[in-house]
Amino acid sequence: MRRIAIGLMSTLSGLVLLFSYHTSTNSGTALASTGTAGGTAAGQSDGTASADTSADGSTSSDEASSSGSSSGSSSGSSSGSSSSSGTYTGDAVMTRWGVVQVEITVKNGKITKSEAVQYPQGNHRDEQINSYALPVLAEEVTAAQSANIDAVSGATVTSDGYVQSLQSAIDQAHL
Repeated sequence: MRRIAIGLMSTLSGLVLLFSYHTSTNSGTALASTGTAGGTAAGQSDGTASADTSADGSTSSDEASSSGSSSGSSSGSSSGSSSSSGTYTGDAVMTRWGVVQVEITVKNGKITKSEAVQYPQGNHRDEQINSYALPVLAEEVTAAQSANIDAVSGATVTSDGYVQSLQSAIDQAHL
């Protein structure tokens, strides 16, 4: 009887510890940026972001935050129907390794091109990862026609920032 009680208490203690464990999450907070297409800005929103740069040029998030505003820019026109055309720039998203910002080109309501206009380039490893990850992400966007794409293995942080900025551009395009 005593062994059962000890086993039960051990299991219960283990479950309590398991459920109280806090995993890390990517806040993906939007970073302040300026409009690029003719100086126009759309999608103004307040965000918080802070980062420390280490000796090797990489950045990491801090608990401390600074207030800023994010803005994506868009150019192009939208007709009364669901067929919008133009170029839309998503919000700049601060990731653990740096800023990621995506620009999409839309023709007749379809995404024809997706391109990262800002991405981590602080060191050789960033360049190596992004040289294969960004083309894969761009290809997935045009195939999926949405922000519902898979992350690239080995570039998860950049992929998450890419998807967040992409969704912002898609929202601006009203797709």
